[in-house]
Amino acid sequence: MMRRAFCFGLIIAASLVSGCSTIDFDYPRIESVTIEDTATTRLGTRVAQLSPAQTEGLSGFYPLSDGIEALSTRLLLAERAEVSIDTQYYLIKKDNASLVFVHALLRAADRGVRVRLLIDDMFTKGGDAGMAALDAHPNFEIRVFNPFRRGFAGRVWSGLTDFARVNRRMHTKSFTVDNQVTIVGGRNIADEYFGARADARFGDLDVIGIGPIANDVSQMFDSFWNHETALPVAAFYRAPDDPAAELDKLRERLHEASERALATRYAEAVEATVLRFIDRSEESIEWNPYELVYDSPDKGVRSKDGPTVSIVGPLVEALQSAQQRVIVVSPYFVPLKTGIRFFSELEARGVDVTIVTNSLAANNQVAVHGGYAPSRKPLLRSGVRIYEVRPDAEVEGAQIVAASGAKSTLHTKAFFVDDEKTFIGSFNFDPRSAVLNTESGVMIDSEAMTRRFAQAVEDNVEEKAYELFLDENDKLRWRAHENGEETIYKNEPESTWVQRFIAGFIQLLPVKSQL
Repeated sequence: MMRRAFCFGLIIAASLVSGCSTIDFDYPRIESVTIEDTATTRLGTRVAQLSPAQTEGLSGFYPLSDGIEALSTRLLLAERAEVSIDTQYYLIKKDNASLVFVHALLRAADRGVRVRLLIDDMFTKGGDAGMAALDAHPNFEIRVFNPFRRGFAGRVWSGLTDFARVNRRMHTKSFTVDNQVTIVGGRNIADEYFGARADARFGDLDVIGIGPIANDVSQMFDSFWNHETALPVAAFYRAPDDPAAELDKLRERLHEASERALATRYAEAVEATVLRFIDRSEESIEWNPYELVYDSPDKGVRSKDGPTVSIVGPLVEALQSAQQRVIVVSPYFVPLKTGIRFFSELEARGVDVTIVTNSLAANNQVAVHGGYAPSRKPLLRSGVRIYEVRPDAEVEGAQIVAASGAKSTLHTKAFFVDDEKTFIGSFNFDPRSAVLNTESGVMIDSEAMTRRFAQAVEDNVEEKAYELFLDENDKLRWRAHENGEETIYKNEPESTWVQRFIAGFIQLLPVKSQL
């Protein structure tokens, strides 16, 4: 009986796999690179006007902490594009903000702008037909990074037989227009990242960059776009029989979805923010030395031998340079023993270390909290200050749509060193960002910006987060300031028993390296 059942299982598995298309990494593709001759475009002319007299080694930066402003800026830049849009993201959903974003890219392509969209394959399930339709446009090309086999069975089979490869994802995020203006940071493309979701409020951070930084990001994009693991849609999905007709259908669906999305109070706020952006004075742009830091796309290929370009080295070097203060803001914080030792050693030589991360109740990745939880006591004992964001924290740009009781989640990935360095990017302080996923960000040498961010953390952390401490019996406690009164919690505040069970169970498993 068992043998028959086993044989039957093999037959079923074989039938499932036989229906899965394979991934041809030798599929022919045409190499393309950044269009650099864009100085005479409208954006190029505007950047030249904004540039100070002495710009060698400097780029202009403007942080985007407001979700509405973050979306409106992308839409405005897409509308202003004349030559090219190069963009890569880990996640693009099929919700309102995403549809409006993709529609803006398509309208640009219809105007003759070359659009290159690179997306990680983790969350593309069910989107192949739409990608193929867009890819049929003569000015719109899509590539997928490190793809799975197609179909549900294919994805399962990829996970079972090729886990070492598909476990490595492109978490890098960038949006560059005409090689003149770029946006880098932690946001994906979905409602929650732009303050457009009623039941969730994500606190996040991007930064606009103009000047040489835009070309640096373009070169990074090219390295991913032309990499062996970035495949055209045609490598795994048959083009439609009538590509033009399918594209017209998609264009109509995107237009209708955009019209519905734009007939809302949220859209009115987006439009108003666009107008403010147009009128923004040059005084709001700060010109500073910088360093673009990122992982090589080779990080996504297990078979690559030897060292590759890594984001970790520059980040560690920046943190080690601290003399007085380090503030780390990371939604997913899993330091492991090496990280605990690193931050403890900073404290030991007199650096004031502050960690801001999600509470269990605010975390959208409960398993990650299980990996983080054991690090709290040793960090606190070493003198590190830890704050966990509350699930009811106010989030900039989420007030228009968010319903009463909507959960807040920290998604910002940043750190601030002394009054000197600000890092904004996609890097979480966890093993996945350090070892598995490709990440990117910009290190900005700015006393004014760093002081401003550090002060914002100090001013808001008591109201928006729980302060962790150890009581006289070495028990973990949470301190909250509510309505002018101090409240002490003995257990993970505002969390459910399900969340506590999952987080506790994860602590028993040998999976921290995957978190």
